[in-house]
Amino acid sequence: MNKYGENAISGAKLETWPNASPERDYEVSISFEEFTCLCPRSGYPDFATFYIRYVPDKFIVELKSLKLYLNGYRNKSISHEESTNKIYADLSKILKPRFLEVTGDFNPRGNVKTVITVSSEKNGSVD
Repeated sequence: MNKYGENAISGAKLETWPNASPERDYEVSISFEEFTCLCPRSGYPDFATFYIRYVPDKFIVELKSLKLYLNGYRNKSISHEESTNKIYADLSKILKPRFLEVTGDFNPRGNVKTVITVSSEKNGSVD
């Protein structure tokens, strides 16, 4: 029998709220310090802090849904690069922001540290 948190995580979907000030450019900065996923090669856990920055257009992300969505990676076998790009793509798809940047700052493992940044600024547009 699953615990209530496991049920919440397994059913998680990113949700949005209407932006109360769509006429104004302002930045939303979010950090999520408890990200975990599994290395697709070894199965060992990877730990990271994710930083999300965006300038909303019509929508903002609902924070509890974001927390549950990010916790859903805990048992996924996925690389640092793929997880960061997928989070970027999923947020870009539902928010359609004016600007978006997602950074996965992964803890060192085997004395190797990885930081992945995906940004609409670097892509030239929000996907």
